[in-house]
Amino acid sequence: MVVTRRGTATIFDVAARSGVSASTVSRHLRGEPVRASAEIDRAIEDLAFRPSPLAQSLKSGRTGSIALVVPDVTNPFFAAVVRGAEGACAREGYTVILSNTDESADREARVLEQLLGRVDGVILAPANEEDENPRRVAEAGVPLVFIDREVTRDGVVTFDTVLVDNRGGARAAVRHLVGLGHVELAIIAGPATSTPGRERLEGFQEAIDHAGLVLRPEHLEFGAFQTREGYQAMLRLMGSATPPTAVFVANNLMTIGALQALRDLSVAVPGEVSIVGFDDHVFADLLAAPLTVVQRPMEEQGALATRLLLNRIHGRADATARRIVLDTSLLVRASSAPPGSGERIRPTAYG
Repeated sequence: MVVTRRGTATIFDVAARSGVSASTVSRHLRGEPVRASAEIDRAIEDLAFRPSPLAQSLKSGRTGSIALVVPDVTNPFFAAVVRGAEGACAREGYTVILSNTDESADREARVLEQLLGRVDGVILAPANEEDENPRRVAEAGVPLVFIDREVTRDGVVTFDTVLVDNRGGARAAVRHLVGLGHVELAIIAGPATSTPGRERLEGFQEAIDHAGLVLRPEHLEFGAFQTREGYQAMLRLMGSATPPTAVFVANNLMTIGALQALRDLSVAVPGEVSIVGFDDHVFADLLAAPLTVVQRPMEEQGALATRLLLNRIHGRADATARRIVLDTSLLVRASSAPPGSGERIRPTAYG
């Protein structure tokens, strides 16, 4: 059983002081025979480390809980993931603990440290794909599954992960807009350090190239997957020397911000600019111009990640990490139309 810190010392501090791995310290604290047990005991005493009462009280070695750690709990996508995870957990008597990192690797590290010893496994959408937090969790002996993110080493997937076809979804959005006659396309892309941000931009660019079009530098905007980032990016796009006639927005929260910007600018959707977003939203078909979106099976993504994790927890999975990619599809509504020919409906923000 992995334990958590009390005061300032952590299981990782004990491991570093005694020259062993965190999982070795964990086994020692469970009473299992390990190498360097005397060194571990000295480190525990020197650092005044104490295991949590919860960890000490668990005789079965299991907590009956898993953690779902996400970058933004306000994102409707992650709400759907939670529903899927809870359904899969209920069938095996597990509960889900939800934690938010605000897209901060430092906060993510603190959250994960606090969860160690309180959960049997972690489903993680990391803040970025370059931090060391997942490795530290794995070294502590806690099963870990990624959702919507992927980390590879030398081209090999290092953790189980459940993704969607981000590139295919972006390509479908561009093909749809090009088929309507648009040539001045823009993208509001997410962070290039995240799997969805990078892959959706790659799919967009691939489709632009295939159509024989050129993406103007001023038609490429990056931002965090947040409403305010979408708002500011759309203001910049519409203020450029050649405003786009169609915009693909790579995240649902950014789409909300982009629509708010168009409303404030009194730009008509789809009369003056067509919009395609990524991920459906409960309000998407209630807008004055219902939103065209790339949709995906969000609850299924959460359920699959949970089943992978439970298989790891109960020893039902082999050592090879699994990579599951779910299909996306384009749901065409009224926010996309031929350039200049759509009904001039003033955009309405969500909510």
